[in-house]
Amino acid sequence: MNASARFLNPAEAARRLGVSAKALRLYEQRGLVHPARNAAGWRSYGPGEMTRGAEIVALRALGLSLAQVARVLQGDAETLETALAAHQAALEGRVHQLAGTVEKVRHLRADLARGRTPTAQALTQLLASATGPDIEFELPWPWGGELFRLRDVRPLNYIVGPLGSGKTRFAMRLAEILPSAVFLGLGRLEGDGATAQLAADPVLARRVEQALAWLVDEGATVSDALIALLAGLEAEGRAAVVVDMVEQGLDAATQQAVIAHLRRRGPDARPLFLMTRSCVILDLGAVGPDESIILCPANHSPPSRVAPYPGAPGYEAVATCLASPEVRARTQGVIAWRSQAA
Repeated sequence: MNASARFLNPAEAARRLGVSAKALRLYEQRGLVHPARNAAGWRSYGPGEMTRGAEIVALRALGLSLAQVARVLQGDAETLETALAAHQAALEGRVHQLAGTVEKVRHLRADLARGRTPTAQALTQLLASATGPDIEFELPWPWGGELFRLRDVRPLNYIVGPLGSGKTRFAMRLAEILPSAVFLGLGRLEGDGATAQLAADPVLARRVEQALAWLVDEGATVSDALIALLAGLEAEGRAAVVVDMVEQGLDAATQQAVIAHLRRRGPDARPLFLMTRSCVILDLGAVGPDESIILCPANHSPPSRVAPYPGAPGYEAVATCLASPEVRARTQGVIAWRSQAA
């Protein structure tokens, strides 16, 4: 072993790789990395493990499950080819979109050269093509009609708040306002609605089956709750999906797999709004640039977007709303009390 080689502790290694320490532990649990131990018994990541870690991060960015990553690292070229083909198709779609935006700019500049100033609407549409959509609406009770604005909606949005904060009403209002959106309430867990939906829609059934295969590779446990969630998420014709307590009925490993699955959709995916109180679904150390956190405060101040780093306004309030799956299981079914006068 090279005595001059730099060995990193888990926090340093995770930071260098751009992942959370939790993700690094998961890689180790799945046998993808094998950190050394120092004299005190603490994990230590040397150059070899950091190189392996960078390979894993790159393959994960291509949308591979942990099981698929393991196969690629063992020399499975077919799995890598499939992932690269999908990535190429996504990039080509983005290039096509950018080409359309460039063409709009060209026309606006040509009009400007002829003395025709672009309208505000034309400029707004141009800017909207480069960012996510904007939404604006009046808030329901308990905010009493205050105006809410959310600029540049991200593909993955978390809705967080303590019991009684109004986050469920806020989420339902979002589903009403967003065009072609749907609200997946906790009723999805009751009866055999998802089974009937899949039986009536073979295309959806295939999509759910493919998603399940990826999730199982990732360590998920197949359950009625997971199938019901996927049936709602994978259905076509929905411009946005708002989910009530996305973690409901899912164990920790399945939650971890689900959020990894949703992150692999890419920056151009339709927006998802996930109500959650799970620190597995919302790992504050793993929130990426295509994700946002919306906090519904306990004091019924208007909801606001919270940056995912310590010290940011609202960060501590978000952190206190999150709990492990074990704690969530103990508090399942607990609701906030409010007076009849409310």
